Amino acid sequence: MARNEDRRKALKNIIAGTAALTAGGMFSSFPVQAAQSVPHKGNINHAVCRWCFSQLSVEELCIASREIGIKGIDLVGPKDWPTLKKYGLESSMCNGAEINLIHGFNDKQYHSKLIEKYSEMIPLVAKSGYKNLICFSGNRAGKDDETGLANSTEGLKQLMSLAEKHKVTLVMELLNSKIDHKDYQCDKTPWGVELVKRVGSDNFKLLYDIYHMQIDEGDVIRTIKNNHQYIAHYHTAGVPGRHELDELQELNYPAIMKAIVETGFKGFVAQEFIPVKADKLASLRQAVALCDV
Repeated sequence: MARNEDRRKALKNIIAGTAALTAGGMFSSFPVQAAQSVPHKGNINHAVCRWCFSQLSVEELCIASREIGIKGIDLVGPKDWPTLKKYGLESSMCNGAEINLIHGFNDKQYHSKLIEKYSEMIPLVAKSGYKNLICFSGNRAGKDDETGLANSTEGLKQLMSLAEKHKVTLVMELLNSKIDHKDYQCDKTPWGVELVKRVGSDNFKLLYDIYHMQIDEGDVIRTIKNNHQYIAHYHTAGVPGRHELDELQELNYPAIMKAIVETGFKGFVAQEFIPVKADKLASLRQAVALCDV
């Protein structure tokens, strides 16, 4: 499966408002009144990425999330924010301002369009009471690390005063370039950290995707401990395969979550695995329980 293409298509559909497919059977009959939050330990703010459960409507995912004890849904745009509010859920990582994953801030030819789109979206995020808005470096397309850093810094700095005014954090995701997102530039923590330092604002940080960084650099716990001050958000998935957080994958998620908690992190950890088991909501429930340290 070309999962990078799957995610690009899913994100595109979510932005366009067409990704919420009506689920049948057990999902469509799930009663709204049954949505009662499961108590957790309170050390991790749990979230889930909407695109991974696109067989559910946004409302059905909200109902299931409330029942599981999830507090936020990632990668949801303005069209679906009222539904999240209806169920008391946060849009934990907003999207909709990006062009796509490959055309990002590291290329000056996209700056004007990105600045226009983010300048429109930042106030909307703030007005709805949310804090995080995702962004991407884009692909290298022949650019060396320094050129990508310089270009990204130049573009992002033009948005920082607006982000600071509205108390919104632009969050650049670290993605692996080995398997899923060939040629993506923000594919190593040191590159991302250097960009955060150059932008020089508390309103620009990183999304540390544990799955992606295990593939491209490993040493997850040490990296998190050494760089937690530059990280605003976390994503999970099993390695290899990007599937369930089960015994078939190699990451020790309870240990990773304990390391995150020890840094004093108060943001969200979002499940971003692609469930392959028949009962997909059971897989989500299991992943949240595993990460609830």
